[in-house]
Amino acid sequence: MRRLATPQDLEAVFSIYMHESVVPFLGYDPMPLDEFRAIYKELVDSRSFHVYEVEGRVAGFYRATRYPGRARHVACFGTLAVDPSLHGKGIAQAMVNDAIARLKAEGVKRIELYAESDNAPGLRFYEKLGFEYEGTLRKFYKRAGEADYIDDHLLALLID
Repeated sequence: MRRLATPQDLEAVFSIYMHESVVPFLGYDPMPLDEFRAIYKELVDSRSFHVYEVEGRVAGFYRATRYPGRARHVACFGTLAVDPSLHGKGIAQAMVNDAIARLKAEGVKRIELYAESDNAPGLRFYEKLGFEYEGTLRKFYKRAGEADYIDDHLLALLID
């Protein structure tokens, strides 16, 4: 079940976000909960950050924002992750398909997302859902403690 995130979801989201297999592919480096609070508040206040529950617990989350004006028909996915203990159970696919269906019902014709070039499982997942590679943002991403910058790939799904 999808719903807007609330302040009460902080610890559940934090535990997924900061998991060692998730955090390299999201926008912030590892940090303690107290530092994450401000980032989480911004996500909640955006009213575009959703959690996806399975059996009453937060199983994943994503942010879906719409562009303004002439690009109002375009949405962008970001901050998307599923609890690693639930990987392989179809939750990510159900969550993203639910988000796509909701956006389509709202008139969205294009959904874009950015994925790190070294996130092979994520790239395969998005391609299976019909997202297509559109370009590379070179040296776009830098993780703390790593010497090299990482390219980000832009993928998009066009909705008929």
